[in-house]
Amino acid sequence: MNDKTVRQTTEFASRLAKRAKHFRKWPTKRGVSCFRIYERDIPEIPLVIDRYDDCLHITEYERPHDRDDEEHEEWLDLMAATAAATLEVEPENVFFKRRSRQRGKTQHEKVDQSEHRMEVGEAGLKFLVNLRDYVDTGLFLDHRITRSMIRDAAGGKSFLNLFCYTGSFTVYAAAGGATKTTSVDLSKNYLQWAKANMARNGFDGDDHRFVAADAREFVVNHAPGPHYDLVVVDPPTFSNSKRTEKDWAVQDDAMDLLHEILKLMPDGGVMYFSNNFRQFKFDRQSIYVSEAHEISSQTVPEDFRNKRIHRCWRIVK
Repeated sequence: MNDKTVRQTTEFASRLAKRAKHFRKWPTKRGVSCFRIYERDIPEIPLVIDRYDDCLHITEYERPHDRDDEEHEEWLDLMAATAAATLEVEPENVFFKRRSRQRGKTQHEKVDQSEHRMEVGEAGLKFLVNLRDYVDTGLFLDHRITRSMIRDAAGGKSFLNLFCYTGSFTVYAAAGGATKTTSVDLSKNYLQWAKANMARNGFDGDDHRFVAADAREFVVNHAPGPHYDLVVVDPPTFSNSKRTEKDWAVQDDAMDLLHEILKLMPDGGVMYFSNNFRQFKFDRQSIYVSEAHEISSQTVPEDFRNKRIHRCWRIVK
């Protein structure tokens, strides 16, 4: 091990120990078992580490370095072992992913086929996550606060979740007393995951609908009228599928979609719109609403070092 690697290992362990001490009581006070403990804090160590109960989910982000492929693999193994030892996690409970930079309209795909899922808790609710098979685990930790906003606003409301993924927003809406929920995603696999999350929390039956469809087609083809009092729209930056005629690009397509969604909401209805495209330009003039404010500074949790991990707007018709 060269001097540079020794120094990096020491600095990494020191930083993790400091973060672990800071978050020693933090999760229990907030009723969460999943949180971010390291986020590229040291530029030379471009890893992101999330803790899920007694497991670590480690993601590497591409960054130039002077190691060859074999040396880099050994370096990654050393960093993972250092994290496990410092955070007192069994090595078999460390899950490692490599996240390459998105270029053009590439998408992050499945990386394994184990279908390994475990249950985690957040704010008294239960969610299934898969730490092995996907770069994304099934629960976006950066939207923890946004989910609580939905829960607080959902009482007596009809709720729509577009691009619902694994349905975490829907679980929160149901827990908050939504009278009806509709969850829409093009992926049937994610919809089944959403159903499982809802069932784990005791929410099933005809009041909770799951629709396998393209979000744009669902909205445009929907029967007119004020159907949804509360809406969440959390689309990907890019998406393409053989099942849709048109690719999705959030900057090009989102504002038109929001305009169409508003036709399905009553006056005073509330929509939360979020995406993770940092340069997104929100065209306030293209939609006719009484309020539209960016609330990102309120919705990014304190355990996230990257305060622009997402952008979020609260829109009132």
